[in-house]
This record gives sequence, structure tokens and C-alpha cells, in this order.
Amino acid sequence: MPHMEVLGWIVVGFLAGALSSAVVDRAGPEGCIGNTVVGILGGLLGGWFATEELHMGSTSGFLGALVVAFLGATVIRLILNALEGDDPRGPGASWR
Repeated sequence: MPHMEVLGWIVVGFLAGALSSAVVDRAGPEGCIGNTVVGILGGLLGGWFATEELHMGSTSGFLGALVVAFLGATVIRLILNALEGDDPRGPGASWR
């Protein structure tokens, strides 16, 4: 990940979280704070995956950091959706 100050990572996190909420349906946390938290966590996840698993040295500046954070935030939103298990029949419904 490129060298950025805390404010830079918050901006990248907000943008990545907002983009991922636009892509993933029923995206869990929303709003400025929710999007920022999901985006920052996505940046951490994406950055870890890019460096440790894909052996990438660094991302290419702001745009590269945004892409990595967006992909990580999208994965986090998909995991949150799976854990939420939103049953379309409503709460307390059971299969028969």
C-alpha cells in the first residue's frame, strides 16, 4: 500500500465502502461511518491479500489503493450478507 496519512486512508476507506455498497445488494452497514469502517477493513483485507498471497510489492498510488480497498470491502460486505442470512419470509419462519 502506498504511504498515506491517516486522513488519506479514511478518504480511501470512505470511497471504497461507498462503491462497494453500490455494487453489493443488501450491503449491511451504510452511511458515512458504516461505509468508512467497511472500506478501511476492506483496505486491510485487500492489502494483506495483495501483499501476502499475490506477492505484490505495492499498489500503484491512490487508484491502486482504492481498487484494493474496494475489492476487500466488497468481500467483507458479501460475508456480512451471508452471516446476516436475511430470510425473505421474515423472522421466525422455518422450512417445512
